[in-house]
Amino acid sequence: MTKTSAGRFFEDYAVGDLITHAVPRTIKMGERALYHALYPARHALHSADTFAQACGLPFSPLDDLVTFHTVFGKTVPDVSLNAVANLGYAEGRWITPLWPGDTITATSEVIGVKQNSNGKSGVVWVRTTGRNQHGEALLTYVRWVMVRRRGDGPVPATVVPELADSVSPDDLVIPRGLDFTHYDFALAGEPHRLGDYRVGEIIDHVDGVTIEEAEHMLATRLWQNTAKVHFDATHRPDGKRLIYGGHVISLARALSFNGLANAQLIVALNGGAHANPCFAGDTVRAWSEVLDTAPTVAPGVGAIRLRLVATKGSAGQLRDAEGRYLPDVLLDLDYWALMPA
Repeated sequence: MTKTSAGRFFEDYAVGDLITHAVPRTIKMGERALYHALYPARHALHSADTFAQACGLPFSPLDDLVTFHTVFGKTVPDVSLNAVANLGYAEGRWITPLWPGDTITATSEVIGVKQNSNGKSGVVWVRTTGRNQHGEALLTYVRWVMVRRRGDGPVPATVVPELADSVSPDDLVIPRGLDFTHYDFALAGEPHRLGDYRVGEIIDHVDGVTIEEAEHMLATRLWQNTAKVHFDATHRPDGKRLIYGGHVISLARALSFNGLANAQLIVALNGGAHANPCFAGDTVRAWSEVLDTAPTVAPGVGAIRLRLVATKGSAGQLRDAEGRYLPDVLLDLDYWALMPA
């Protein structure tokens, strides 16, 4: 009897399937140290207990993207081990902060399937939820993936889910106790509050980071992401290892500190696309566009909706005249963050 697994192929998914992902992960301060070593992450709320306590929290939570990467990594063996591409995200919400010592588990529900016209692959939509050891939801999001077919057997009936264009500000979950009324702008690194940003404003985050082969593979292993394209140079015809898209997300988010140092917490993921592949040797830069702002019920806390773009090119450049992503664009991410009102 075969004891190894080649992973799931498109034919192995059916709407309504609930997948329990293996290998719970207890997250401690080592993850923070590694995260800050891998990315130029400097947001104060995720760096210092004293700063977090002055903002009403018991201590500093782990970076929001640590939650995302850990949950995402749990799903790879069951959802995207045989993926051609990770196509997009929607309806993402961070619900409970991740504290040092928490144990993460994850499940995914298949909510859509559609075979591609070439007959060699199909798109699978899943809604993934990460939970802590108390059963509390940490994060939930939808993603869709193009997955290879195994052969010429029967395929599941097409179901394409209806997804919201964005998360409503009314549905944003504010961490219990968060209070920015005595926020220390000097310690945070910039003076800008919510009212200083205008819808349509473009922020060039100025700095760049050149990706090295070793660091992206270290990061991907840290999140226990087993996708072959990130490690196996024989898996692609060009002999290159594809950079994990989440690595690009974290680089861009960290670079956004320069201009958005007070966008302290990510609370929703409205949508996103990995527009073009990223490889070792690429220098990643980032820019943001302000899409919306909203008040929240928490004292002194506002919400800002941002488009975060990772690129090898210039700030503000996204699509060509036909509406296609420019070849230098790596990531187009739409999210909500919390900052002082």
